[in-house]
Amino acid sequence: MARNRNTARVDEEIEIKLNKQHWERVKEYIRPHKKPFLITVFLLLIGNVAILLNPLIIMEFIDTYIPLGLGGYVDGVYIPPDVPAAMRSIIIGGGIMLILWGILIISQKVRMKYMNQMGQGIIHKMRSDIFGNVQRLSFDFFDSRPHGKILIRIVNYINSLAEMFSNGFATLISDLFMLVIAIVFMFIVDWRMTLVALAGLPILITVILLLKTAQRRAWQAFSNKISNLNAYTHESIAGMKVTQSFAREEENSEIFKEISKETKKTWNHAMIMQYLLSPIVNIISNLTISAVYVLAVFHFGGGLGGANPVSIGMISAFIMYVHQFWQPINNIGNFYNIIITNTAYLERIFETIDEEPMVEDSENAFEMPEIRGEVEFKNVTFGYEEGQTVLEDLSFKVNVGESIALVGHTGAGKTTITALLSRFYDANSGEVLVDGVNIKNVTLKSLRQQMGVMMQDSFVFSGNIMDNIRYGNFDATEEEVIAASKAVRADEFISALPNGYYTEVTERGTTLSAGQRQLISFARALLANPKILILDEATSSIDTKTEMALQQGLEKLLAGRTSFIIAHRLSTIKNATRIMVIGKRGIVECGSHDELLKNKGQYYDLYKAQYDFLN
Repeated sequence: MARNRNTARVDEEIEIKLNKQHWERVKEYIRPHKKPFLITVFLLLIGNVAILLNPLIIMEFIDTYIPLGLGGYVDGVYIPPDVPAAMRSIIIGGGIMLILWGILIISQKVRMKYMNQMGQGIIHKMRSDIFGNVQRLSFDFFDSRPHGKILIRIVNYINSLAEMFSNGFATLISDLFMLVIAIVFMFIVDWRMTLVALAGLPILITVILLLKTAQRRAWQAFSNKISNLNAYTHESIAGMKVTQSFAREEENSEIFKEISKETKKTWNHAMIMQYLLSPIVNIISNLTISAVYVLAVFHFGGGLGGANPVSIGMISAFIMYVHQFWQPINNIGNFYNIIITNTAYLERIFETIDEEPMVEDSENAFEMPEIRGEVEFKNVTFGYEEGQTVLEDLSFKVNVGESIALVGHTGAGKTTITALLSRFYDANSGEVLVDGVNIKNVTLKSLRQQMGVMMQDSFVFSGNIMDNIRYGNFDATEEEVIAASKAVRADEFISALPNGYYTEVTERGTTLSAGQRQLISFARALLANPKILILDEATSSIDTKTEMALQQGLEKLLAGRTSFIIAHRLSTIKNATRIMVIGKRGIVECGSHDELLKNKGQYYDLYKAQYDFLN
């Protein structure tokens, strides 16, 4: 049932490979931003045209305007200098160049606005999709991998895509356009030199194809290692109190250094693979430019003679166009590197977005009617891992309003029973019924909204205490929150805080004691007014004096509700309607406190051992 387990030091296996369908999905993220995308491309094209017209103007300067001002022989005939005409032409040409550069600067400035708007919009949508899907995933997804590896997908990997979406695709279209137009202008200047300049292109394509697989594997390896680093960091911070309690700081630092070293190694290798392309492009472009110079001088004449002379202006313009031909190729190569880099991240992101919850609404699921509180397990068998059965053929029935205590040794399956009732997991076989309705046939939201679960680790969110108590019922008034807090004896310590119910608490409520966090959870559960209540070691962190004061609040909390109470402190469950002793993959004993003590079975042994220990 559970997925393959993963730890902070184990590389994740990619369960999907990025393919054509996934790139179609990338297009779907761009589609809602069609307008800013087209505006960005249009502005890029305008800027590119402005750049590409400049070499032609410079060619005219060199071949026409300057000779016009100097004078000289043309086909054996002396032409006197015409300085005023030359100056007019140069001023006009210079003005046109200034206008073109102005157009380029303005288009770039406006383009940045639309690029950022588009890129951040896409990133927002993708991050919302991955976080939204994580919210609906079942417990087994979080059980099977470190939370740091989930976090890095939602934050780091998504952030890494920003450049590709905000600038990359629009620039790619612009560069392809510029590449084609540059070739056209090169042919206009001289077709012979153009063929020489293009000779290096097949070599570059061959190199790209050879590097493709190696680059992708290098970035996949880095993706694994940075994920491990993030997971170990998250785990270490979360467990810092334990680390310092056992003086494990030096050992943990060594482990971190080792993981960081592996990350650095894969990063260096990935960067080497990424930057191989750029120098190769530069080498090929410089070789072709050199070839153009050589052939222009020794074969075509280069303005120094020959059957088909090439003017100095033509050579100057052509070299500019060659640079402008190779520049977009270099940009495309860099964008290709970005694609390869982000391919590894996209694989992880889409894998998480496509992850299906093991527990979800059935196709014909309906809203759970208002719960009365009757619960029945029919021949339920369940195990977290294949071949490791926790519960086998378990059957029992609980009437409306009964309080059921679940006791037994650690790992016996007490929490598992309540997890199945809350449908955090689905049974391998058998049925779990609430009011005679199979909970697999109702929507998860309608079921869980009518249930209250208090776990041993009472989670408190960052924010104020008022909002934490309201978490299960945001429509509750301030008076209702205070009344619920008083009922469970939480009001006394909350009122003593600097800002009372509006006191800000840190993440996980670390500024509060464990007992205070549990009292807040009690108030939260009471305010939610659940029909079925589950208390999983809910009083374990509360001192005996507070627990005694809490008993009246608990009686109010449990009144009229079907409840399941998991407790190792057996004194807290004496008044339960029934006590079920869980063991040997099922119910070993069942009865009231007095009945089980009379039977002198396993419950009697547990109670006596605990009583003797306390006394």
